[in-house]
Amino acid sequence: MNRIVKILTAVLTIGTLTSCPGGKDNPDDIDPSGAPSAATLVFPDNNMECTEGTVVSDSQSTILFQWEAAANANSYEVNITNLNTNSSSTVNTNTNEVSITVERNTPYSWFVVSKSDGTNATANSDSWRFYNQGEGVSNYAPFPASVVSPTRGQTLSSSGNVNLEWQGNDVDNDLVEFEVLFGTSNNPTTSLGVTAQSSIGASTNSGQTYYWRVISKDATGNTSQSEIFDFKVQ
Repeated sequence: MNRIVKILTAVLTIGTLTSCPGGKDNPDDIDPSGAPSAATLVFPDNNMECTEGTVVSDSQSTILFQWEAAANANSYEVNITNLNTNSSSTVNTNTNEVSITVERNTPYSWFVVSKSDGTNATANSDSWRFYNQGEGVSNYAPFPASVVSPTRGQTLSSSGNVNLEWQGNDVDNDLVEFEVLFGTSNNPTTSLGVTAQSSIGASTNSGQTYYWRVISKDATGNTSQSEIFDFKVQ
């Protein structure tokens, strides 16, 4: 009788072990395509002033960019854009951090592309913005506004009044107003007005391509200009 009890106990124990969730062989933990997941950014912090880093010169410093390792990723491509000049550069690395030298007293955006040796599929992280600290700066200009709607290159199915929407940020949290320039020229100069909101209406006609940009202003008079956005109306 004792022998039978021992055998039944052993069988139940083996069954429990093989059905335990989260085990190494659990198919839910494996991506059969081998496609990498998107990385989660860590530093520099989003919409903040970066006060860390090694000063290289009066105009440059080196910052350690960091993100969480992504599943199935063997390497990463860091994309960084100078928001004053809209010039971009990339840095490749096999680890989840890399040191990059950037301009001081300058706003940047950055995101990370996860890559895998076993597939051409990639995954992009969110895009973050930061202001690299400058010597003796007490108040920073706003970040250039980013487009929300209509998205860049979007085609609208009908003409009439269109709601232009954007997002503005400032490390000093003292944004006060926006001016929107709008028109059919790729360098718009006609002002739609000044608003404290993050949207404004614009009148459109069929068969036209429209261009617009946003000038952000803070409480101390600092300003920044966004890129020129565009959309089409059928």
